[in-house]
Amino acid sequence: MQNDMKQEFKVKGFRKTVVPSDSMSVTQILKSTGFFKPHEIDVAIELIEDRLKNGEGCGYQFYFLEIEGRTVAYGCYGEIPCTIKNYDLYWLAVDNSFRGKGLGRMLLEKIEADIKAHSGRGIYIETSNKTQYAPTIGFYESCDYQLIATFTDFYDIGDNKAVFYKNLL
Repeated sequence: MQNDMKQEFKVKGFRKTVVPSDSMSVTQILKSTGFFKPHEIDVAIELIEDRLKNGEGCGYQFYFLEIEGRTVAYGCYGEIPCTIKNYDLYWLAVDNSFRGKGLGRMLLEKIEADIKAHSGRGIYIETSNKTQYAPTIGFYESCDYQLIATFTDFYDIGDNKAVFYKNLL
């Protein structure tokens, strides 16, 4: 499937380097999904700005997927402090006009490979379990993540947090 994607979309590739224009690209990606509130987008941009200012020492790692010179997907992840090589996947988003084409899976596989290369043991992912997030939850389950916890009314009344985990060992 990855070869088909390169032919169909002319995938420029993946990059880990964060550049100043990523703030605008990530804002566009997150807005296009219709899932994120303005204050949530602000948090995503803060993480990019932290990485630009403080480098790898900030603890946030990124992968960006570019197609025809445009950043269309990104992921942000990092080692969880006070654990032994467990990671959080903070953000994984694909521009709405490119969703359903396997790009999220390609990006997640890159992130998992990078975490494994750094001796990572497992990945935790948190998301809402509201009805609109059913495709997100289905995506994580199809990528072999297991639902391990649900926190009732975590984000808001009626908006529970679902925690998924994948063992990389």
